[in-house]
Amino acid sequence: MPGARTARGEIDDQLLGTSPADGTADAVRRERLLVPRQRGSLGFAERTPAWQRTYVQKIVATDALSAALAAFVGFFARFNGSPADLNLTSGRAVVACAVLLPVLWVVAMGALRTYEPRFLGVGSEEFHRVLTAGLAVVALVGTSSWAFGLEIARGYVVVAFPIAILFTLIGRYALRQQLHARRTRGEASQTVVAVGHRAAVAGMARQLHRASYHGMRIVGACVPGGRGSAEDDAELRELGIPVIGSLDDVRHAVTSVDADVVAVTACPELDGPGLRRLGWELEATRADLVVAPALTEVIGPRVAIRPVCGLPLLHVERPELEGVRRLAKTTVDRVSAGLALVVLSPLFLALAIAIKVDSKGPVFFQQQRVGKDGKTFPMMKFRSMVTDAEKLLIDLRESTDGNGVLFKMKVDPRITRIGRILRRYSIDELPQLINVVRGEMSLVGPRPPLQKEVDEYGYDMRRRLLVKPGLTGLWQINGRSDLDWDESVRLDVRYVENWSFTFDFMILWKTAGAVLRGRGAY
Repeated sequence: MPGARTARGEIDDQLLGTSPADGTADAVRRERLLVPRQRGSLGFAERTPAWQRTYVQKIVATDALSAALAAFVGFFARFNGSPADLNLTSGRAVVACAVLLPVLWVVAMGALRTYEPRFLGVGSEEFHRVLTAGLAVVALVGTSSWAFGLEIARGYVVVAFPIAILFTLIGRYALRQQLHARRTRGEASQTVVAVGHRAAVAGMARQLHRASYHGMRIVGACVPGGRGSAEDDAELRELGIPVIGSLDDVRHAVTSVDADVVAVTACPELDGPGLRRLGWELEATRADLVVAPALTEVIGPRVAIRPVCGLPLLHVERPELEGVRRLAKTTVDRVSAGLALVVLSPLFLALAIAIKVDSKGPVFFQQQRVGKDGKTFPMMKFRSMVTDAEKLLIDLRESTDGNGVLFKMKVDPRITRIGRILRRYSIDELPQLINVVRGEMSLVGPRPPLQKEVDEYGYDMRRRLLVKPGLTGLWQINGRSDLDWDESVRLDVRYVENWSFTFDFMILWKTAGAVLRGRGAY
């Protein structure tokens, strides 16, 4: 009908301050869609939040300072604190290298795109690029020294450049921890408009809320059909997410809330051409476009873009469940666990005495758990409860603080005095190193389940049984007993699908912090 107004047009009128009668809104809207690139060629300062620019500036300064300190240490080590002999070519080359290293270092980091905001704050890609840039500088200096006869002392290169890489990684890690602390307080976050069906948007919101250190906060949603009834939008309202438009209103909704990111969930209504047009429309804004594929738990090196006949196909590698790398993991696990048992033997002896003195009963507690391929094994722990804990459990069933499947109590009367300390810092789990040495468990893996849990598994959950359970894992570093059942399963399946040595190292690194914080340990 000639006089009809769409919801999209009404949003335009609100943004432009025009009325339907003057026709200005329609003209400007057509102009925006036809020439988005001219209107959307925003510079870095215009499309980046102030906190993000400040963070990048801090990283640049930290990188330069790290290189300067490394240059000083290398210079001191090469000349033992004595001034360099500028009459010698080698002396002049080392001085020049020491002076230019901070500049060369920052340029190399920029060339390898280590300052791009999308790589900063989370994930291992930032650190991987730092290592690559550092090795590139070493190769450049070595090649230039050989090609131009600069005679840069090998001793200086061997000392200065590894230290520069180390200082840079430490500096960036420290800045990342500061950023995560700010995000925990609700600062330094990116505002997100989520696009897709209501259930998918709600699921994304819950995951982003659980991992607040990622710094993404959903401030609105665009769903098929736009705002619905109170019953339709109830789940999103409970999460504090208003519905601000339909799938046709994304670009206008982004402008209205000044969003930093548009996150598109798996949505049949937004096919390839629809996503392409949305990308064009967003060029006129400062918002980045990210797409969450339906294959949500597959990440990292298993996924690659494979162009075929002009189509960008998503190539998914098979998970590494067997083979040489798995054998290497088993070897590393058993050797590391054996060495840890030797080193920790004095601690084990001290804990055994403390447990015996504190209450009657054995030092160790064994419980049947389900391992790889559904085989059961006796998992070992230091005893942290009274000996008749299983009998007392009958009267405590109704007081559970668990996730609906597992029984947990934040204040469990069955736990002994020494047991509270053991559980608080996960010390009671150290005897599981014996299970690792015996080949029943790994250092990192899914949480070892009880048989009654396995009996309730669905098809997806049984993926957890394809690998050995772990002494620690994603469940350990993401909240332990505070996690609900679905989230625990999701994390375990994610680990099975994406295992790698790098992933294991990251989990082991974060386990120390999780244990010290004691979150979810009861």
